[in-house]
Amino acid sequence: MKQFDITLAGEANVDLLFHGLPEDLPADRELLADGMALTLGGSPAITAHNLASLGSHVGFITVDSGDVFARFCIDELTAVGVDLGCVVRPRQSAGTGVSVLLEHGRSRRTLTYTGATNELRYEDLNLDYLSSARHFHFSSYFLLTGLRPHVPRLFSFLKKAGLTISLDPNDDPRDEWNNDFLDVLQYVDVLMPNEREVCAIMRESDAKTALHKLAAKVPMLVVKQGARGATAIENDRRLHVEAAAVSSIDAIGAGDSFNAGFLNAYIRGAGIEDCMRRGNLAGAFSTTAAGGTSALRNRHAFEQFAAIRS
Repeated sequence: MKQFDITLAGEANVDLLFHGLPEDLPADRELLADGMALTLGGSPAITAHNLASLGSHVGFITVDSGDVFARFCIDELTAVGVDLGCVVRPRQSAGTGVSVLLEHGRSRRTLTYTGATNELRYEDLNLDYLSSARHFHFSSYFLLTGLRPHVPRLFSFLKKAGLTISLDPNDDPRDEWNNDFLDVLQYVDVLMPNEREVCAIMRESDAKTALHKLAAKVPMLVVKQGARGATAIENDRRLHVEAAAVSSIDAIGAGDSFNAGFLNAYIRGAGIEDCMRRGNLAGAFSTTAAGGTSALRNRHAFEQFAAIRS
């Protein structure tokens, strides 16, 4: 018997959101926001939180920097039942990472201090803990520079232990998109980028061409397309599922919430179309409250939201 449905490893940071800022941000001026929220951030942490909220049994290895922001992250994760039994406490820490997200109506600026994100190393991971699941999900590939060189080694171990693996690359803040990412795909069962990331990874300006090339490298490619829904390609079969209509507050963490909805169904043996519908519903519902986790704290409200749109 496996201890967990899904395990994850990566960063748990905080997101500080400011809403209603002007497009122009002149220097040396005090500018007023219409609203503010402090929420759990970091792609792995948001995904772990929302998976647990949806009923999955989740184990998560992250760094505890011992500061007030780390306490906030741990409290948010444990409140929904995420297991943090193998949390890493570094000898020296740069502190918990923080992203400041400035909302300007139709656009957003993001400023990130990575903090202890880079301090997670392969030797910090309890491999028995991570392998005591049926599935492993990894995200923030380009951001986790301390762990990144050993991702092939980690994935190889987990595959030998019988786990399926999903991977969401997320953005590359340095905009380099090094080819070492393609080397890890031999271990991946489900690759879950957004459309812009697909083009960047394959160095293609045409999304259709990029999707076709990347789909040839993995058993299942699931591409998030925002308000247009999502497209999956599996064994040359292409399936598109439209997004759920919703009145959105912000889209922070919507992709991670899609991952949580999709994987929550995937590990229960649901068909690909049902997985995508649950992903779209979770992604859409996450946008109805500030940040990536606030809406999905309320599973009952999500299930009501999903039932109306099913």
